[in-house]
Amino acid sequence: MANPTLSICRGRDIAPHLPALAQLRIRVFRDFPYLYDGDEAYEASYLERYAANPESFFVLAFDGDTLVGAATGQPLDDEVDDFRAPFEAAGYRPEGVFYYGESVLLPEYRGRGIGKAFMEARESHAESEGFGHAAFCAVERPVDHPLKPDDYRPLHDFWKAWGYRRTPSLSTSFAWKDIDADEETAKPMIFWLKALDS
Repeated sequence: MANPTLSICRGRDIAPHLPALAQLRIRVFRDFPYLYDGDEAYEASYLERYAANPESFFVLAFDGDTLVGAATGQPLDDEVDDFRAPFEAAGYRPEGVFYYGESVLLPEYRGRGIGKAFMEARESHAESEGFGHAAFCAVERPVDHPLKPDDYRPLHDFWKAWGYRRTPSLSTSFAWKDIDADEETAKPMIFWLKALDS
């Protein structure tokens, strides 16, 4: 298996890759802790928001012509109210925060430094654009969740090593349908935050 190659694009340049990115998100987020029962209509709407924003940023990982990983971001000021509101309430200026939308990678490509490359690329971009902070949010599941695999390891140590700090005062909730559910339910999302050196 070859090492994936990375490509960076912004805004509408992502358009040719949107179907593959939607399928990648559905595949990766099906696993714990997201347990997302993929919704193609939602994916199309969500990704179109990023594609329509000239300030959005994508790092794509390809094995040949196949998309196997992606990391996204855009200014928090361009995000939905549910993500902006906790920062505004805490006194942060959303226009000064670069928000990481997701980092998804097929399991067989993990452990090769691609996650590190994703983080480096987005953080470097945020710093070069003058953002004071970078942030992302992560779902929080009960420690005894019945669908948690025995070998599950959260990414908290990886994020902490990069200087991101879990910030419970910055929280929101987001609803989706779990793979074992009949309808959507809201899940708690906690933000991780880092002050940049720009």
